[in-house]
Amino acid sequence: MELMLEVRGLTVELPTRAGWIRPVNDVSFALAKGETLGIVGESGSGKTMLALALMGLEPHGARRSGEAWLHASRNGSGRDGALNLASASEAQLREIRGGKISMIFQEPMTALDPVIRVGKQIEEAIRVHEPRLGKSEIRERALDAIKRAAIPEPERRARQYPHQLSGGLRQRAMIAMALAAGPSVLIADEPTTALDVTVQKQILELLETLRRDLRLSLLFITHDLGVVAEIADRVAVMYAGRIVEEGPARKVLEHPRHPYTEGLLRAAPGLKREKLAAIPGNVPALDALPNGCAFAPRCEHRVAECDAKMPELVRARDASENHRARCILVR
Repeated sequence: MELMLEVRGLTVELPTRAGWIRPVNDVSFALAKGETLGIVGESGSGKTMLALALMGLEPHGARRSGEAWLHASRNGSGRDGALNLASASEAQLREIRGGKISMIFQEPMTALDPVIRVGKQIEEAIRVHEPRLGKSEIRERALDAIKRAAIPEPERRARQYPHQLSGGLRQRAMIAMALAAGPSVLIADEPTTALDVTVQKQILELLETLRRDLRLSLLFITHDLGVVAEIADRVAVMYAGRIVEEGPARKVLEHPRHPYTEGLLRAAPGLKREKLAAIPGNVPALDALPNGCAFAPRCEHRVAECDAKMPELVRARDASENHRARCILVR
């Protein structure tokens, strides 16, 4: 299995009036070539901050530590030519951002420049990484990217401004821009959140087609377990900055090992009309986390040991080898 991204103990710290907080706390995972890993969790769980840290786009003043080896980068200075994104300089990140690792942002209307035509924005993404190409070749490649993103009437759409496109077409334009320079790793941050169900399915099918045809490694961030079931090979569930469960998507969704994952599944709407079981309480503030398990105050299985220390991410005896959970009940 060829790994494209190896994250080990990645931590992001942000300064606040109450002190330093960790929206991403000791996160580890691996992403293989051609694989889709779903990152799931409530708002505030650290999913987007994790993506921004991998791109080197975390807020000003943030501190990164740990390791995040991008093997798609052959111009790095680490092992086997890989680049450690957690310690890379801004110049190194600028060189690989878009060309080796790219990101589709959550809201295309704010990610796209409202006063520049869509085609010109995609051309700029190519020009940054291929400065020797001529104008006509860059334009041709931009049109190819628009066609690859299944945008109808590509030449006309390239001349339009973002506000002239529907939400679904704006998201396709973001996908075209993200893939224009030929990255090997693609991060998709809630790319279907603001879309209706029909368009959402079309975007998911497009991403799956592109992943298969281009052999992309896809890190798919979402709060929707239904989306994860449809697109992901593996899933990692985040809570209060940490991964609390990870494993093959089917195993995690059918046989969850962490109470938080169980709660998310019970709270997800299904085809049957029945009362949803909400998880009691709220995600704790990052500057007021409990000493032990962060989910303990909301957990119906809470025991005294839960408050003693943070559990390790371990495999249950009856679970598959690559299915782990951060819970004292997993033994």
